[in-house]
Amino acid sequence: MDEYGTIEREIRIDAAPDVVFKVVSDPEHVKDWWPDEAEYEAVPGKAGRIGFRQGDGSVQWEQFTVVDAEPPRMFAFRWTHAEEEEAAHGNSFLVTFELEPDGAGTLLRMTETGFRERGWAEAVAAEEYAAHVRGWDFFVPRLPAAVAKAAR
Repeated sequence: MDEYGTIEREIRIDAAPDVVFKVVSDPEHVKDWWPDEAEYEAVPGKAGRIGFRQGDGSVQWEQFTVVDAEPPRMFAFRWTHAEEEEAAHGNSFLVTFELEPDGAGTLLRMTETGFRERGWAEAVAAEEYAAHVRGWDFFVPRLPAAVAKAAR
């Protein structure tokens, strides 16, 4: 199951790290490029939730806990843990956004881990991993437009 360990994406965005940080961490801006709903504080240890609108109009909620926030260079969170559980290694995915100045812009590196740690059968881990790859392939390219909107 080594191949289901980490998803990594990298994108250069034409904006300063402080603007990019705001877009990957602030719930109001996160809704511009990722979930349809976001209810959390961007403060380490704070729990909340994000929601994705389904075809029937309902919202599928996912638990969300901020792990670290170091403006303007890093934002990390755990998500998809059960509502009654505290987010931890083994029950959630860990997503980290690292931001590095790159000329007048920002190089953003996103990683997501936690697929093997969930204790799932290989087929389940492979299915979840593939779904998250498709998701990040769709959502990460939406970041530059969200950043441009936030910078206005």
